[in-house]
Amino acid sequence: MSEVKTVVVTGASRGIGHAIARRFLAEGWRVITCARADVPKECMIDRNWACHIVADLADPASAQDFVAQANAWLGAEPLHALVNNAGVSPKTPYKERLGVLNGPIDGWKDVFELNFFAPLRLARGFASALHRGKGAIVNITSIAGHYVHPFAGSAYSTSKAALSGLTREMAAEMAQLGVRVNAVAPGEIRTEMISAEYEALVPRIPLERMGTPEDVAGTVFRLCGSDFDYVTGTEVFVTGGQHLY
Repeated sequence: MSEVKTVVVTGASRGIGHAIARRFLAEGWRVITCARADVPKECMIDRNWACHIVADLADPASAQDFVAQANAWLGAEPLHALVNNAGVSPKTPYKERLGVLNGPIDGWKDVFELNFFAPLRLARGFASALHRGKGAIVNITSIAGHYVHPFAGSAYSTSKAALSGLTREMAAEMAQLGVRVNAVAPGEIRTEMISAEYEALVPRIPLERMGTPEDVAGTVFRLCGSDFDYVTGTEVFVTGGQHLY
């Protein structure tokens, strides 16, 4: 009988993170999730949704507590995948994206705490469990980390560019543990957080549509599977070809 695999997914209460969690569930994996809010009650009916821990990964103490609780649940069992999906793209009090010339510098620090340092803390915190499972890490970056994006804001974009760089460094170091590390960079994904202004970007997308959370979830799942056992340090663009221009 094959071993049941386990994945940790952050930011799983809605949007892309929720779709990722549900894809792993559909494939028979056990899922440990965290978010600042509870997941819908109907999700917990699935016996493979092992546990959901409410945590604010932008707070180092809360992030550390989440790691401790998840590792306590795992015990001596292996972890086969970690998906660092939680992220934030804040606005200033004037409803502008946080940029170089506007908004508080401390706001940048808050963005980096969640978008950059949380994935680093979790990679460290789950390193032993991932080593036991010869597992994989997937960091959710963004097309905005590679190109100037009209709506993303500089703080968000540079934090995602930093996460892309961290993915490369993680892959090199964690290979010693038998752990692969890759990234998925979504483009325009239709979620409840997308505003009407994003429709103007569709003509720039060769596939002529926005992506779905399931488009991202499928790519993440495949990167964690055995077909990609020799792939590490790679960033996959899930953009409908938007990154080509």
